[in-house]
Amino acid sequence: MRVKRREFLLFLGTSLTTASLSSCEDKNLLQTPKSSLKSPKTSLSFQPVKGPMPLATETLETQVGKLQPVSTASASKQQIEAYKTYEVVDDIVLPEGFTYDLIAAWGEPVGDSRFGYNNDYLSFVQTGENEGYLTINFEYISSETWLQTYEKIIGKSLPIKTIETAFKTEKKNRINAFELPKNNPVRQAILEVSQEGLIDMGMGVISIRRNAEGKWFRTNSNADRRITGISGWSDGRYLKSTGPAIAVFRKKGKGYTDKLGDRIIGTFGNCAGGTTPWGTVFSAEENIQTHVPEDVYPDGTPVDPGKNPFSKNLDGLGNVFGLAGNKYGWMVEVDPANAKDYGTKHTWLGRYRHEAVGIRAEAGKPLAFYSGCDRRGGHLYKFVSQGRVKDPKDKANSRLLEQGMLYAAKFNEDGSGRWIPLKADTPVNPDLPSVHAGGIICLPSRPSGGAMIAAKDEDTIAFKKQYKTLGDLYEGDNPEEVQGAILIDAHLAASAAGATCTARPEDTDVGPLGSLFIAFTSGSPDDRTGGPDLRVFKSPTGETVYEYGWIMRLSETGDQPDAESFRWQMFATGGEVADGGWGFANPDNLEFDGKGNLWMVTDMSTGKHNQAVPAGRVDEKGEPLSQPNVLGVYGNNSVWFLPTSGENAGNAYLFAMGPMECEMTGPFFSPDQQTLFMSVQHPGEAHGIRQKMAVQERQFAMRTTEGEEFIQTRRVPIGSNWPQKSSDSPPLPGVVAIRRLNSKQIV
Repeated sequence: MRVKRREFLLFLGTSLTTASLSSCEDKNLLQTPKSSLKSPKTSLSFQPVKGPMPLATETLETQVGKLQPVSTASASKQQIEAYKTYEVVDDIVLPEGFTYDLIAAWGEPVGDSRFGYNNDYLSFVQTGENEGYLTINFEYISSETWLQTYEKIIGKSLPIKTIETAFKTEKKNRINAFELPKNNPVRQAILEVSQEGLIDMGMGVISIRRNAEGKWFRTNSNADRRITGISGWSDGRYLKSTGPAIAVFRKKGKGYTDKLGDRIIGTFGNCAGGTTPWGTVFSAEENIQTHVPEDVYPDGTPVDPGKNPFSKNLDGLGNVFGLAGNKYGWMVEVDPANAKDYGTKHTWLGRYRHEAVGIRAEAGKPLAFYSGCDRRGGHLYKFVSQGRVKDPKDKANSRLLEQGMLYAAKFNEDGSGRWIPLKADTPVNPDLPSVHAGGIICLPSRPSGGAMIAAKDEDTIAFKKQYKTLGDLYEGDNPEEVQGAILIDAHLAASAAGATCTARPEDTDVGPLGSLFIAFTSGSPDDRTGGPDLRVFKSPTGETVYEYGWIMRLSETGDQPDAESFRWQMFATGGEVADGGWGFANPDNLEFDGKGNLWMVTDMSTGKHNQAVPAGRVDEKGEPLSQPNVLGVYGNNSVWFLPTSGENAGNAYLFAMGPMECEMTGPFFSPDQQTLFMSVQHPGEAHGIRQKMAVQERQFAMRTTEGEEFIQTRRVPIGSNWPQKSSDSPPLPGVVAIRRLNSKQIV
């Protein structure tokens, strides 16, 4: 939504006397009214970069030190003139006075392994003045670009031809390598490719230092190490686990067993994360279903690895290793300072497609961990510890994650909400399919296990009559095994308990005043997983299916981390300014700087970047384009600055644009606020290496902030050469440090 400045400040509870949360819970605010921006009286500390789209902040003649209002008609005319042409740049585009240093990129040595692919969340834990540990998540491999550049970067070839021949011979797109004899040449080829792919996922720790000029560089300490997707497979570096799911890992139940008990091979799908006050780092295992089966039986044991075979597009990498699917989809804790720590999966935090974690650690109170399930129709969760925090900086706080309760959020249309405990005696009370975008909801399938799709209201009504509590849906020989099975199947258990299906919750970050901020990336549904509750996730104009996303603020009752209820309100809404949006699309990672300002990066699907939008925004048949097919107007993924105090509060400013076909992920500030660490993930993901500096001109039906359409001619590089930026150089995921040339604070 576009809120006025006074509403915005009241909403934050800052700057205007002692405004409380109740003072901003007006029903009109919850209806996300469209309103115009006022002219800021103070300047920003940087000049925003120019993106491809006119923004509300550009209805002003803007320059550092002076901001003057102009008329609406004049603003539209200026915007059309300024944006009738635009050139996309294959680089990180920053404000004047800023630069970036490349710290590390894919393939570089890290310990006895290498820097992985598609780096995401970053955490900097300072160990001394101008030095510390940078912990990095490596989420996945972009199969086509990874294969195109692998030999050049890693220095060896892969047996791809053997695998391609097998696919052609067997006339299928998938091969269950797990069932092939160990000496089978196809199995051996798949094993080699799968091993290399999983090595490029997981986590990494590197030591870094800053020199007198402000530039960060690696120091290669003994603590530098990789935790890969196959750690433990041949090196004995198994990951550990805590909590009730251990009882399921150790049992022989209805499903497959890897015979490893509570030992776990590797971590992968590592997307966003969080850093604790006591100096450990949490990594979220997200899209694990790409490489291992997600389905489990009612007792929490996994289905056979053959249910997710190796595929042409390099899915199913866990198949040949016989990985047990119920051991993936957790939060992983690592102490970067402990060179022997290869990670612990805390099962009380639940198993689902985790994306990030928000942490509240306050002396005298229970520990609270928030996380979202990044799928269409996924839920928001909170873990509350049984014990209480004594000292937020004490590393013993990690033990608090071994006892507690996991809750899932129920959002009500009036801005209220409550937390539903995921335990055996919780009533079964799923929402109806008809209230969701896409008209379906996924529920536990019984007695077979896995998921069923309920597409009719009578399906969920019958389900509720058949099963009274979660204990009727999950099995075990004792209460611990039943609780473990519920946590292993947390997404479906939450759906059965009536948790609200949401719009891809990608990041959860606790603000300076204790409120939780959640980035909901997209309100579009999926025909397999469903979509968000239409009563909660609406556009600025009340549309009930909305692609462009939201940022929500959630405040616990009494500001207590263990509260059973909360209030929620949309803080910012994606979309074009003319429609009441803030000018961005698909918000993803969030980060607060030292002054309490919110930073956000976007996560538009790679295939939509800079895709031409015809005049009138209609297809060849004259039908209006769907919202996902208009995403091309936003250009590349970007980085945004949202001030939360001062005269610029309530505005969104474009701070940076990313290279071609990438995401800018994992923003993290150094303690002195002079460095913003960022990941550049999957550059060149759609077209690979940019050949001979190739570029295309494309036409876009753009709109001014007042909704007047005009045609923009845009020059778009095809593929990427970042970070080397020389002709035909391979695109490499990498980590950068953004800083001012004068070494002052970012803001």
